[in-house]
Amino acid sequence: DPSFTASGTYVIRSMLGGIDSFPLLAVPMFVLSGIIMARGGISRKLFDVFAYFMGKRTAGMPCAVVVTCLFYGAISGSAPATVAAVGSMTIPILMEMGYDKKFSTALVAVAGGLGVIIPPSIPFIMYGMVSDLFIAGIIPGVMIGGLLMVYAIYYCKKHGEDQEKKLAMVGKLHDKGFGRVLKDSAFALLSPVIILGCIYTGVASPTEAAVISVFYALIISLFVYKSIKIRDIWTIMVEAIRTYAPILFILAASIAFSRVLTLMQVPQEISAWILAHFTNKIVLLLVLNVFLLIVGMVMDTTPAILILTPILLPIVEAVGIHPIHFGIVMVVNLAIGFVTPPIGVNLFVASSLTDVPVMEIAKKAMPMILYFFAALLIVTFVPAVSLALL
Repeated sequence: DPSFTASGTYVIRSMLGGIDSFPLLAVPMFVLSGIIMARGGISRKLFDVFAYFMGKRTAGMPCAVVVTCLFYGAISGSAPATVAAVGSMTIPILMEMGYDKKFSTALVAVAGGLGVIIPPSIPFIMYGMVSDLFIAGIIPGVMIGGLLMVYAIYYCKKHGEDQEKKLAMVGKLHDKGFGRVLKDSAFALLSPVIILGCIYTGVASPTEAAVISVFYALIISLFVYKSIKIRDIWTIMVEAIRTYAPILFILAASIAFSRVLTLMQVPQEISAWILAHFTNKIVLLLVLNVFLLIVGMVMDTTPAILILTPILLPIVEAVGIHPIHFGIVMVVNLAIGFVTPPIGVNLFVASSLTDVPVMEIAKKAMPMILYFFAALLIVTFVPAVSLALL
């Protein structure tokens, strides 16, 4: 049937044309630099600095884990990558200090969700308007990190901490002295500054900054920290390809799908129906939040953004919601999806690190997810949180 062949050809052309995109090149580059930094021990060096300053306080170590996730998110741009890199290194340390295994695993799983809100973020790249979104993501990301730390302090006050083990660990860092800890970690701390500095000053586009981050991570890991050898680069490349290849297929298929939907005028029909039934801006935002939360539970972030943005953006613009503000709301919703069953990717990554069953982690993470919800409502109904820095 010629019409079937023609439509099949259109889909394949859409798939190939959709991924032939300069901004999308940032995704594999951030994936690769995140893996190099995890292998090169850069996440460990970040953690040491925050543990040095915060370790002696109540919940100091869990709070240091949250801050490390914030910083690592500013390197990798990916939530699962943040969970894998920070979790594999910090969960054993927390357990050694007497923290509950389930609490430690849940904390990293939820804090890893910051990886997609703190710039540079892969979902922001998918949404478009990259530089503005990167700036807009800073305050919401820091606010959510702050709320998670508040919960960690409450949890540790309620359940107690093993002060002796904790002080022994922090003592080792203090014995080194601040100068030595800072010297060891300086290049790790500089990495997000360099990546984001290049983007915000206009020196480089997000894609170029992603390539800079790969070279920076390689040079620091090979020649400064000497934590990886030249022969390790091949296995790192293979791991990066294994991580990115499935994303690439999802990307190609979802771009083709969104183009077919556009041809069939599905976005226009859906937006006309929604605008006919929900004219109040607050009600509309609540309905969209519920919808996005459900989507986040069953669908990965990348296809969700690529498929839903062309459908939902005209709706929110029609009622006067700023597209950047909506982009942040969308990504925060989908970040919650990372830690909610049935397809909470972060839960599965964290479970693979500690062998704690996914549902056990989800149960322990529930109070933290409620703090995330509180942040989502603030971000949704106080646009200034997202738009203040623009």
